[in-house]
Amino acid sequence: MTQSTPPDKEPVAILVQELVKRYGGRPAVDAINLAVRPGEIFGFLGPNGAGKTTTIKMLAGLLTPDSGTIRINGLDPKVDPLSCKQAVGYIPDRPYLYEKLTGMEFLRFVAALYKLPAADFAAATPGLLELFDLRERTHHLIESYSHGMRQKLIMTSAFMLDPPIIIVDEPMVGLDPKSARIVKELFRNHARHGRTVFLSTHSLEIAEELCDRIAIIVEGRIRIIGDLATLRQAASLDHSGLEDIFLELTGAFELQGVIAALKTPAPERGNPSCA
Repeated sequence: MTQSTPPDKEPVAILVQELVKRYGGRPAVDAINLAVRPGEIFGFLGPNGAGKTTTIKMLAGLLTPDSGTIRINGLDPKVDPLSCKQAVGYIPDRPYLYEKLTGMEFLRFVAALYKLPAADFAAATPGLLELFDLRERTHHLIESYSHGMRQKLIMTSAFMLDPPIIIVDEPMVGLDPKSARIVKELFRNHARHGRTVFLSTHSLEIAEELCDRIAIIVEGRIRIIGDLATLRQAASLDHSGLEDIFLELTGAFELQGVIAALKTPAPERGNPSCA
C-alpha cells in the first residue's frame, strides 16, 4: 500500500493523516493519508462505496472525522473551521440550490457568505456566466433550471470565488460537451495559477487527461497514490491506459471474463423445419 507523506518543507494544500470515518461501526474511510500540493490537479478514484464522497465531505467541512487530522492550507478545521471553508470551493455531484432564488440571487448570496468584494464579484461573474451560456437565465428562478444548468451555476459560484482549493465530486455530470471542455480548461487554469483541484470522478478518461497524480481508494483504504507511470508499474501494465490500470488495482478481475464472454459469437441457431 502506497501512502503520501510530504517532506517537511514542501508546501501542502491538503494534508490528511490517519483519517477515519465510521458508519454503524464499519469504517467508510479507514486511516487514509494524503498530501496534495498547490498547483496540482489531484484525482481521487475508486469503486462505488469506496469512501470517496465521505472523504470529500470531510475535506469540505460537511462531516466531522471520527479520528485523524485534516489540514487545509495549514489550518485545522477543528480550530478554524470558517477559514478552512473560505479556502475551499466545493462542487458536489448533486448540488443543492435554493430553488426560489434566481441564478443571480444565488450567486450574490454565495458571494456574501464568502465576503467576496463587490468589485471582484462584478469582475468575475459576467465572463463565467457567458462561458456557461447562463447570462440570459440569471434572472430566472433556479426551479426552472435543468440539472446541467444547476451544475453550471454551482461551478460559476465556485470559480467566481477563486479559492486556493477547489474540491469537486463528479464535475461533468449533466454537462454538454462544450461546457465539459470549458470546465477542463478552468481546472487547468486554476492549477496553473498555483491553486489546487481535488477531483473525484468515475470518468477515467477525464482523470487520465487532467490529473497530475491519482489516489485510488478501495473499501475505505488507499490502494496507491502516484502519477500514471507509478500506477502502471504497480499494475504491471506498462503501456495501458487508466481504465485497465484501475480495473487491475481495484481487483475487478471477473470483468475480464465477462468481456470475453460478451465478445464470443453466439452459436448459430438452426432453421426450424416446416411441418
